[in-house]
Amino acid sequence: MPLTKEEILKQANAISKNTLMETLQIEMIDYGDDFLVAKMPVNSRVYQPDGVLHGGATAALAESVGSFASNIFSNLEEVFVRGIEITANHVKSVTEGHVYAKATFLHKGRTTQLLDIRVTDDNDNLVSICRLSTISLPKKK
Repeated sequence: MPLTKEEILKQANAISKNTLMETLQIEMIDYGDDFLVAKMPVNSRVYQPDGVLHGGATAALAESVGSFASNIFSNLEEVFVRGIEITANHVKSVTEGHVYAKATFLHKGRTTQLLDIRVTDDNDNLVSICRLSTISLPKKK
């Protein structure tokens, strides 16, 4: 019997133990046929010195959700996935609540993938737009 959506999300979050995702409290919360959504709390753990969300934390959220998406939609028995480039344009400051990153595929090739990642706040305001390129490399046999 295939895993349920909840079981897949639980497994994705479980493998984040003792990683940057756990440190930043990034949690995978939803996915569909071509997207994955993660959330991260905005608090002093992810602030710049002046008390707003750090762009590097936002980029870490975006890369995490995009890389997880590439993993979920790949045959991990044959390949492993790595991020190869990320860009981020930050358009709004956030000081509290959560930010949500939704990764969707612009290109889903056998070797390379390109994802669009929109980061929004609790009120669905756009915070950042990111692009992530990933590569699927063959596992050594």
